[in-house]
Amino acid sequence: MNASVDENCIGCGACVSVCPEVFRMNDEGLAEAYVNPVPSELEESAQEAADGCPTDAIHLD
Repeated sequence: MNASVDENCIGCGACVSVCPEVFRMNDEGLAEAYVNPVPSELEESAQEAADGCPTDAIHLD
């Protein structure tokens, strides 16, 4: 599974609080996925972050 964050990110930080092992805030204050592929033991947490994103900016494939 790979994670990505699109231009709809508003920088709320919810994904970082749920899954900091995969997501972090960049210098512009927006989220980014910095671990790809997502390790299998983190897939559930990454999915929870995607499900909780208020702008549906996180994509997992």
